[in-house]
Amino acid sequence: MQRNSNQMMVDWYGDGLGLCFSVKEKIVEKQSKYQKIEIYISEYFGKLLFLDGALQSVEKFEENYHEILVHPAIFSHPQCKKVLIIGGGEGATLREVLKHPVEKAKMVDIDGEMVEIAKKYLKYDRGAFSDRRTELIIDDGVKVIENEKEMYDVIIIDATDPTDNSHPLYSDDFYRKCFSILSEKGIFTTYAGNGYYFGKEQLKRIYTNMKSVFDKVKIYSFPIAGFLPGFSFAMGVKGDIDIEKIPEKKDIELKYYSPEIQPYLFVLPSFFKKEISSI
Repeated sequence: MQRNSNQMMVDWYGDGLGLCFSVKEKIVEKQSKYQKIEIYISEYFGKLLFLDGALQSVEKFEENYHEILVHPAIFSHPQCKKVLIIGGGEGATLREVLKHPVEKAKMVDIDGEMVEIAKKYLKYDRGAFSDRRTELIIDDGVKVIENEKEMYDVIIIDATDPTDNSHPLYSDDFYRKCFSILSEKGIFTTYAGNGYYFGKEQLKRIYTNMKSVFDKVKIYSFPIAGFLPGFSFAMGVKGDIDIEKIPEKKDIELKYYSPEIQPYLFVLPSFFKKEISSI
């Protein structure tokens, strides 16, 4: 991420590609124990959240990412009652989970300062943090998983790209521990990077690690407004849940995800399908 004299923010993807945002002002700059947190007001996208210089969310379209992370898993589960979220400090993933009639949503985020900044400046949670079904824990998600005694129907990982802080959340060891606390029929979903073009090797590693643990693993991508070239996600299944059928519709207000798209989410580009066919 760079800022020039014309009040432009650039989020670099590498290989000479970046996104440029026209900004009006910076409203937050904070170095927490774990990361540098910045929030800007942009001309078109509203608030922009950067962590360690990398763009995390754009206010105008934040539902675009959070809906497609959460709902394919929960809609597919036959009876989702308990959900565990690792990461998701903005509170928007929690918000989307609580649109469903779940009994409990436990959210674990390592950075309490990020959560407090999100509550004050972003307000994406729209009351989710104070919902009676919410249990918020500020702690290392990996350590919490290691000691977790409860069982969950769905586990959602809303983390940053693999770095020194988040890399353990993408390991096969972590996936095994998550598998062990999933119900007999359970679904695990994780953000998996910048898609087939700029995050291909990372996506293949995640897929390989998950394949060694889960009964079924599917990759899906979706265009995320404000980012290039879209994000990828990986879904692991425990038991005999069919995640590729059109799930039953629910009376939930959504902007981007629709149950009708579920069977088509997992259709891969031919070149990438070939690359992972032997894994």
